[in-house]
Amino acid sequence: MRILVIEDYDPLRNALVQALRESDYSVDETGDGQRGLELASSGDYVVIVLDLMLPGLSGLEILERLRERGSKSLVLILTARDKLEDRVVGLDQGADDYVVKPVAIEEFLARVRALVRRRYGKPEPVLRVGHIEIHTTDHTLRVDGEAVELTAREYALLEYLALREGQLVTRADIVEHLYAEPPSATSNVIDVYIGYLRKKIDRPDRPKLLQTRRGEGYILRAPEPSSESSLESS
Repeated sequence: MRILVIEDYDPLRNALVQALRESDYSVDETGDGQRGLELASSGDYVVIVLDLMLPGLSGLEILERLRERGSKSLVLILTARDKLEDRVVGLDQGADDYVVKPVAIEEFLARVRALVRRRYGKPEPVLRVGHIEIHTTDHTLRVDGEAVELTAREYALLEYLALREGQLVTRADIVEHLYAEPPSATSNVIDVYIGYLRKKIDRPDRPKLLQTRRGEGYILRAPEPSSESSLESS
């Protein structure tokens, strides 16, 4: 998932960005308010981490403009302002969460995970699709109850497909949400990772969960046992 961090205190921003990237998020960052607004307006970010006191443009101004433009990004305000009236103003302006500094990295990541799930209507920390379970807190996969090891890229792709369970996910969607540096137009890296996932989640006695629509994209879902579709699984 793509995250934008707008924070002008370099040590804190660097720590947040590192923690997010280690948690398999694709992260953009800036310490300037005006640049933050430009990035937030041009990118489809799932979550925006927003400081309030910024050079160039304040966090509240950024938030107000984003909501006026209809941005659906969820905004996590991270600020030293701890007064009740500050929290009320931030939430009333359209923030989805409000965290007072200092904050433990573990709590920060938990709040980001909760916002990501909320964005896709998946409030539970375990995503279940057919015979697989994706545990978003520790980035693990269970297939028929057995732990299956995933690489960071495999996990990020599977989680994104599960968050959009039953929906067509295009290659452009995957590039937009999972890659800070998009692969070349001729690269087959997405197909390769789709293949890796199939080998790990498919079982001979179970319906195929990960389906391909030629030229369109991919769908993760547990099909009805009696249904036959035109979707290909290879």
